[in-house]
Amino acid sequence: MRRLAVRTLSIVVMIGFAIAPLAAQEPAALPATITDAQRRHVQAMPVQGPIELDGRLDEGIWSGPAQSGFVQAEPREGQPATEDTEVWVAYDASTLYIGARLYDSGDPTVNDIRKDFDEANQDVFQVILDTFRDRRSGYVFQTNPEGARGDRQVANEGREVNRSWDAIWRVETAQFAGGWSLEMAIPFRSLRFDPDHDGWGINFGRLLRRNNELSYWAPIPRAYTFNRLSLAGDLDGLPRATAGRDLRFKPFALGSTVRETGGSDFSSDAEVGLDAKYGLTSGLTLDVTVNPDFAQVEADEQRVNLTQFSLFFQEKREFFLENSGLFYVGDAARNLRIRLTPTPDEDLLLFFSRRIGISADGRQVPIKGGARLTGQAGGLVVGGMFMRTDAFGGAPGNDYGVFRIRKNVLRGSDVGAIVMMRDAVDDESSYNRVYGLDTYIRFPGEIDWSTYYVVSESPAFDDGQYAWRTSINREGNFHHIKLGAMELGDGFTNDLGFFNRTGVRKYFIDWGVRPRPESFRAFGVREIHPHITWNYYDDLDGNIVAKRLHSGVTFFFESGGNVQLAMDRSTERISEPFVIDSRIDPIPVGRHDWDAWVLSGSTDSSRLLSGNWRITRGGLWTGDQRSFSGGLTIRPSYKFRTTTSVSRTSADLDAPVASFTKTFWTSRTNYSFNEDMFIDALVQYDPATKRLNSNVRFNWIHSPLSDVFLVWNEQRFETGEGIRPGRSLTVKVTKMLAF
Repeated sequence: MRRLAVRTLSIVVMIGFAIAPLAAQEPAALPATITDAQRRHVQAMPVQGPIELDGRLDEGIWSGPAQSGFVQAEPREGQPATEDTEVWVAYDASTLYIGARLYDSGDPTVNDIRKDFDEANQDVFQVILDTFRDRRSGYVFQTNPEGARGDRQVANEGREVNRSWDAIWRVETAQFAGGWSLEMAIPFRSLRFDPDHDGWGINFGRLLRRNNELSYWAPIPRAYTFNRLSLAGDLDGLPRATAGRDLRFKPFALGSTVRETGGSDFSSDAEVGLDAKYGLTSGLTLDVTVNPDFAQVEADEQRVNLTQFSLFFQEKREFFLENSGLFYVGDAARNLRIRLTPTPDEDLLLFFSRRIGISADGRQVPIKGGARLTGQAGGLVVGGMFMRTDAFGGAPGNDYGVFRIRKNVLRGSDVGAIVMMRDAVDDESSYNRVYGLDTYIRFPGEIDWSTYYVVSESPAFDDGQYAWRTSINREGNFHHIKLGAMELGDGFTNDLGFFNRTGVRKYFIDWGVRPRPESFRAFGVREIHPHITWNYYDDLDGNIVAKRLHSGVTFFFESGGNVQLAMDRSTERISEPFVIDSRIDPIPVGRHDWDAWVLSGSTDSSRLLSGNWRITRGGLWTGDQRSFSGGLTIRPSYKFRTTTSVSRTSADLDAPVASFTKTFWTSRTNYSFNEDMFIDALVQYDPATKRLNSNVRFNWIHSPLSDVFLVWNEQRFETGEGIRPGRSLTVKVTKMLAF
């Protein structure tokens, strides 16, 4: 059976690569770089009278010449968009206005009206503003036919994306026979820009979901995203406006009552705190937080862990998410519009903010306060963060700091440095320092090179306190390849990072092609992606530690769904026994080799019913596994969505006691009362322990950037032993005061 699976997969891979030259013969429809003379221009027009923001475009300012001629990136790069879009830009002394009329011969697709909605599964109009016209960074504002609001900050053309950035702005939409229209009002005070510059960079984008069609006013090749500001147009004729002080205070009050699982009594608590933001200059912003609390953050989702390492959980706290990309050092994907399974740099993520204020077992550590400085000054991109935590669980409090500086050089390249530290309060013997340099160079021909070198200081080690990584990458429409190496010394320490092991060297390759044979479109297939990824680890003496070869073929459908068939060959050398499940014997010391094949995919996420799945059959450590994970989503309207998913692994390993089954059930339900009021419920069940966890969050945005949160948490054991459920109820109120 295993040989048949390997042979079948090998044939599929060879077929994929055999048809690839058919697509390679087609010239690229859109250039990856342009000159200033090739840029499109839009003239901002002064508003002559008041604008009633209702989305109807019935003011005279919207009757002048419009910007149109959107060009497809998907599905047929370089071709005119199938539906017309008209855009106007206007301004008065305090506000930038954008009006757009989006013609549509069908029915609009809307699946969400929440703040910062997911733009991938519905019709969307978006604008990006490069307010410093540096061709690298900007602000994105987007909406859908029901007037949902989404905003984010991007830097280095998408290498850093700050989805937690929030601005005070408005948008209204309206329907008309043959499409929909919108009006955006973006106050100048919500943006950072150079007041001596009267020109910005700008681009407009539109997603027509029923065709899975993406088009832009300033054309962008399909290999890149809307964040590719080096291809954006120019916005001319703006007034000599100023951003203002941008001084904001956001106090909060919180009350909670908690009963621990198995406890008898509830304990109550009340907290107050403050967040403040101030625009120090036209480019620099200072954020300060005092006694922050993150009770409103969604709980982590349980997952099956079949490895010897700890699982990685994403940061969800707003203060740490905002501008977090500025502190990233590495070569994460920055351009490609398709990301099936985004993964962190688990071999070494230099800055991992969950190390601050969250204990190893996931409990919240009290944070006394902190400050963050981000932005541009003197031709440099700078970021600094300082936080102090209180004593917790018998351990002293800590001071944490990270400082990042980067200088943009040449056309799309940069050099930078990072410093990180942890110092125990009142304990000079407990500390950690990390210092590093990095560079990112963009070469002609869609090639870039990324590298960094860091050293650490810790009293626990004398030697081997270093790490480095280098990689070269080519990201094109048809062909992509990344190859590189990295090394972590035996004594490398980083109390603000995430990594799995030290004293290891890694070599890696990620290679594939993306042919689009025209004949396959008749079967609903838009793109085929045969690909290979290879990771090889050895110790610093050259002995193998681990390796993994992933080879597969992915079929992307016109609807937006996909199917992948893949084979994974794995090797792990274990130096100490470890427990994969408490019910079975430990995995023994030695070298373990196994193969597994994987069938995975997803359907059109914009439909009433959609799903995803992943089936794994084959080896696992000393035996075999049969794993399945998947979910079914029901979305009857843009206000309601519910998803039920399961992750199940059954394994038979070679040991006296080595058969186990791990299963987690998860249910997510979301309801939006309107654009400013939502409720979310996350329910998780572990059949092995009969543990049921519930997390229900109600959020009302009662005024711009001001919230009321009501959060209910419950943990119960359905064992029949009469263990009292753990319960908590938290109410948190915030109010934004802007000056």
